[in-house]
Amino acid sequence: MNMMLEYIRAYYTEHGHMPSVGDIAKAHGVVRSTAYTYLVAMDKEGLIGYKDGRIADNATELIKHEHEPAALLGSIACGSPELEEENVECIVNLPTAVFGKGPFYLLRASGDSMLDEDICEGDLLVIRRGADASVGDIVVALDGQNENTLKKYGGIDEDSGEAVLKYCNKAVYGDREIRVKELKCQGVLSHIIKSR
Repeated sequence: MNMMLEYIRAYYTEHGHMPSVGDIAKAHGVVRSTAYTYLVAMDKEGLIGYKDGRIADNATELIKHEHEPAALLGSIACGSPELEEENVECIVNLPTAVFGKGPFYLLRASGDSMLDEDICEGDLLVIRRGADASVGDIVVALDGQNENTLKKYGGIDEDSGEAVLKYCNKAVYGDREIRVKELKCQGVLSHIIKSR
C-alpha cells in the first residue's frame, strides 16, 4: 500500500492528475482487479480517498497546477536603449501559485545599468503586460524613436512635463537618466529569475 501511495503521489506531481487503475496495475505488475482491491483497502485505511473510480489524496491536493503562459521575447537593454524587437524564443508556463495571474512575458537582461536593483546580465525578467507604472517601478519603456530599455520610473518632471527613466548603477552611471515626452510603458517588472 505504501508503494502504491508513493507511486500515486509521484504520478500526480509529474502529470498533474491522478493515475488510472490501469496505470497503477501496470506500474506494480498486477492485474487491474488487484490494483482496485488495494485502492479500496487504502481508502478503508484512510491512506487515500477512493470513491466512484476517483482517487483523492490530501497531500496532492495542496499541489497547485495552474500555470500562466509567458513568451520569452529575447533580450532587453539594461544600458543604452536598443531598437525594439519581438522574437518569441519559447513559451514558458509560470506557476500562478508563485507569479500570480498575468498576462506576462519574459525578457533576458542585457547590460549593467540595473545592478543596484539586483538585475544582472542573463537574468530572466517576468514583465506584467499592460500594468500601469508607478514611481519606483522597474519598467520596459520606449522612447520617441521606438527604442526600448529597462529602467526605474522616476515619475513626471513638474517643470518639463517629461517622464523620467533612471539608471540604477550609481558606480558606473551616477545619476544618469533618460527623459521622454511621453511614457510608453510596455510592462512593469513583476519578478526576477536569477541566472546564477
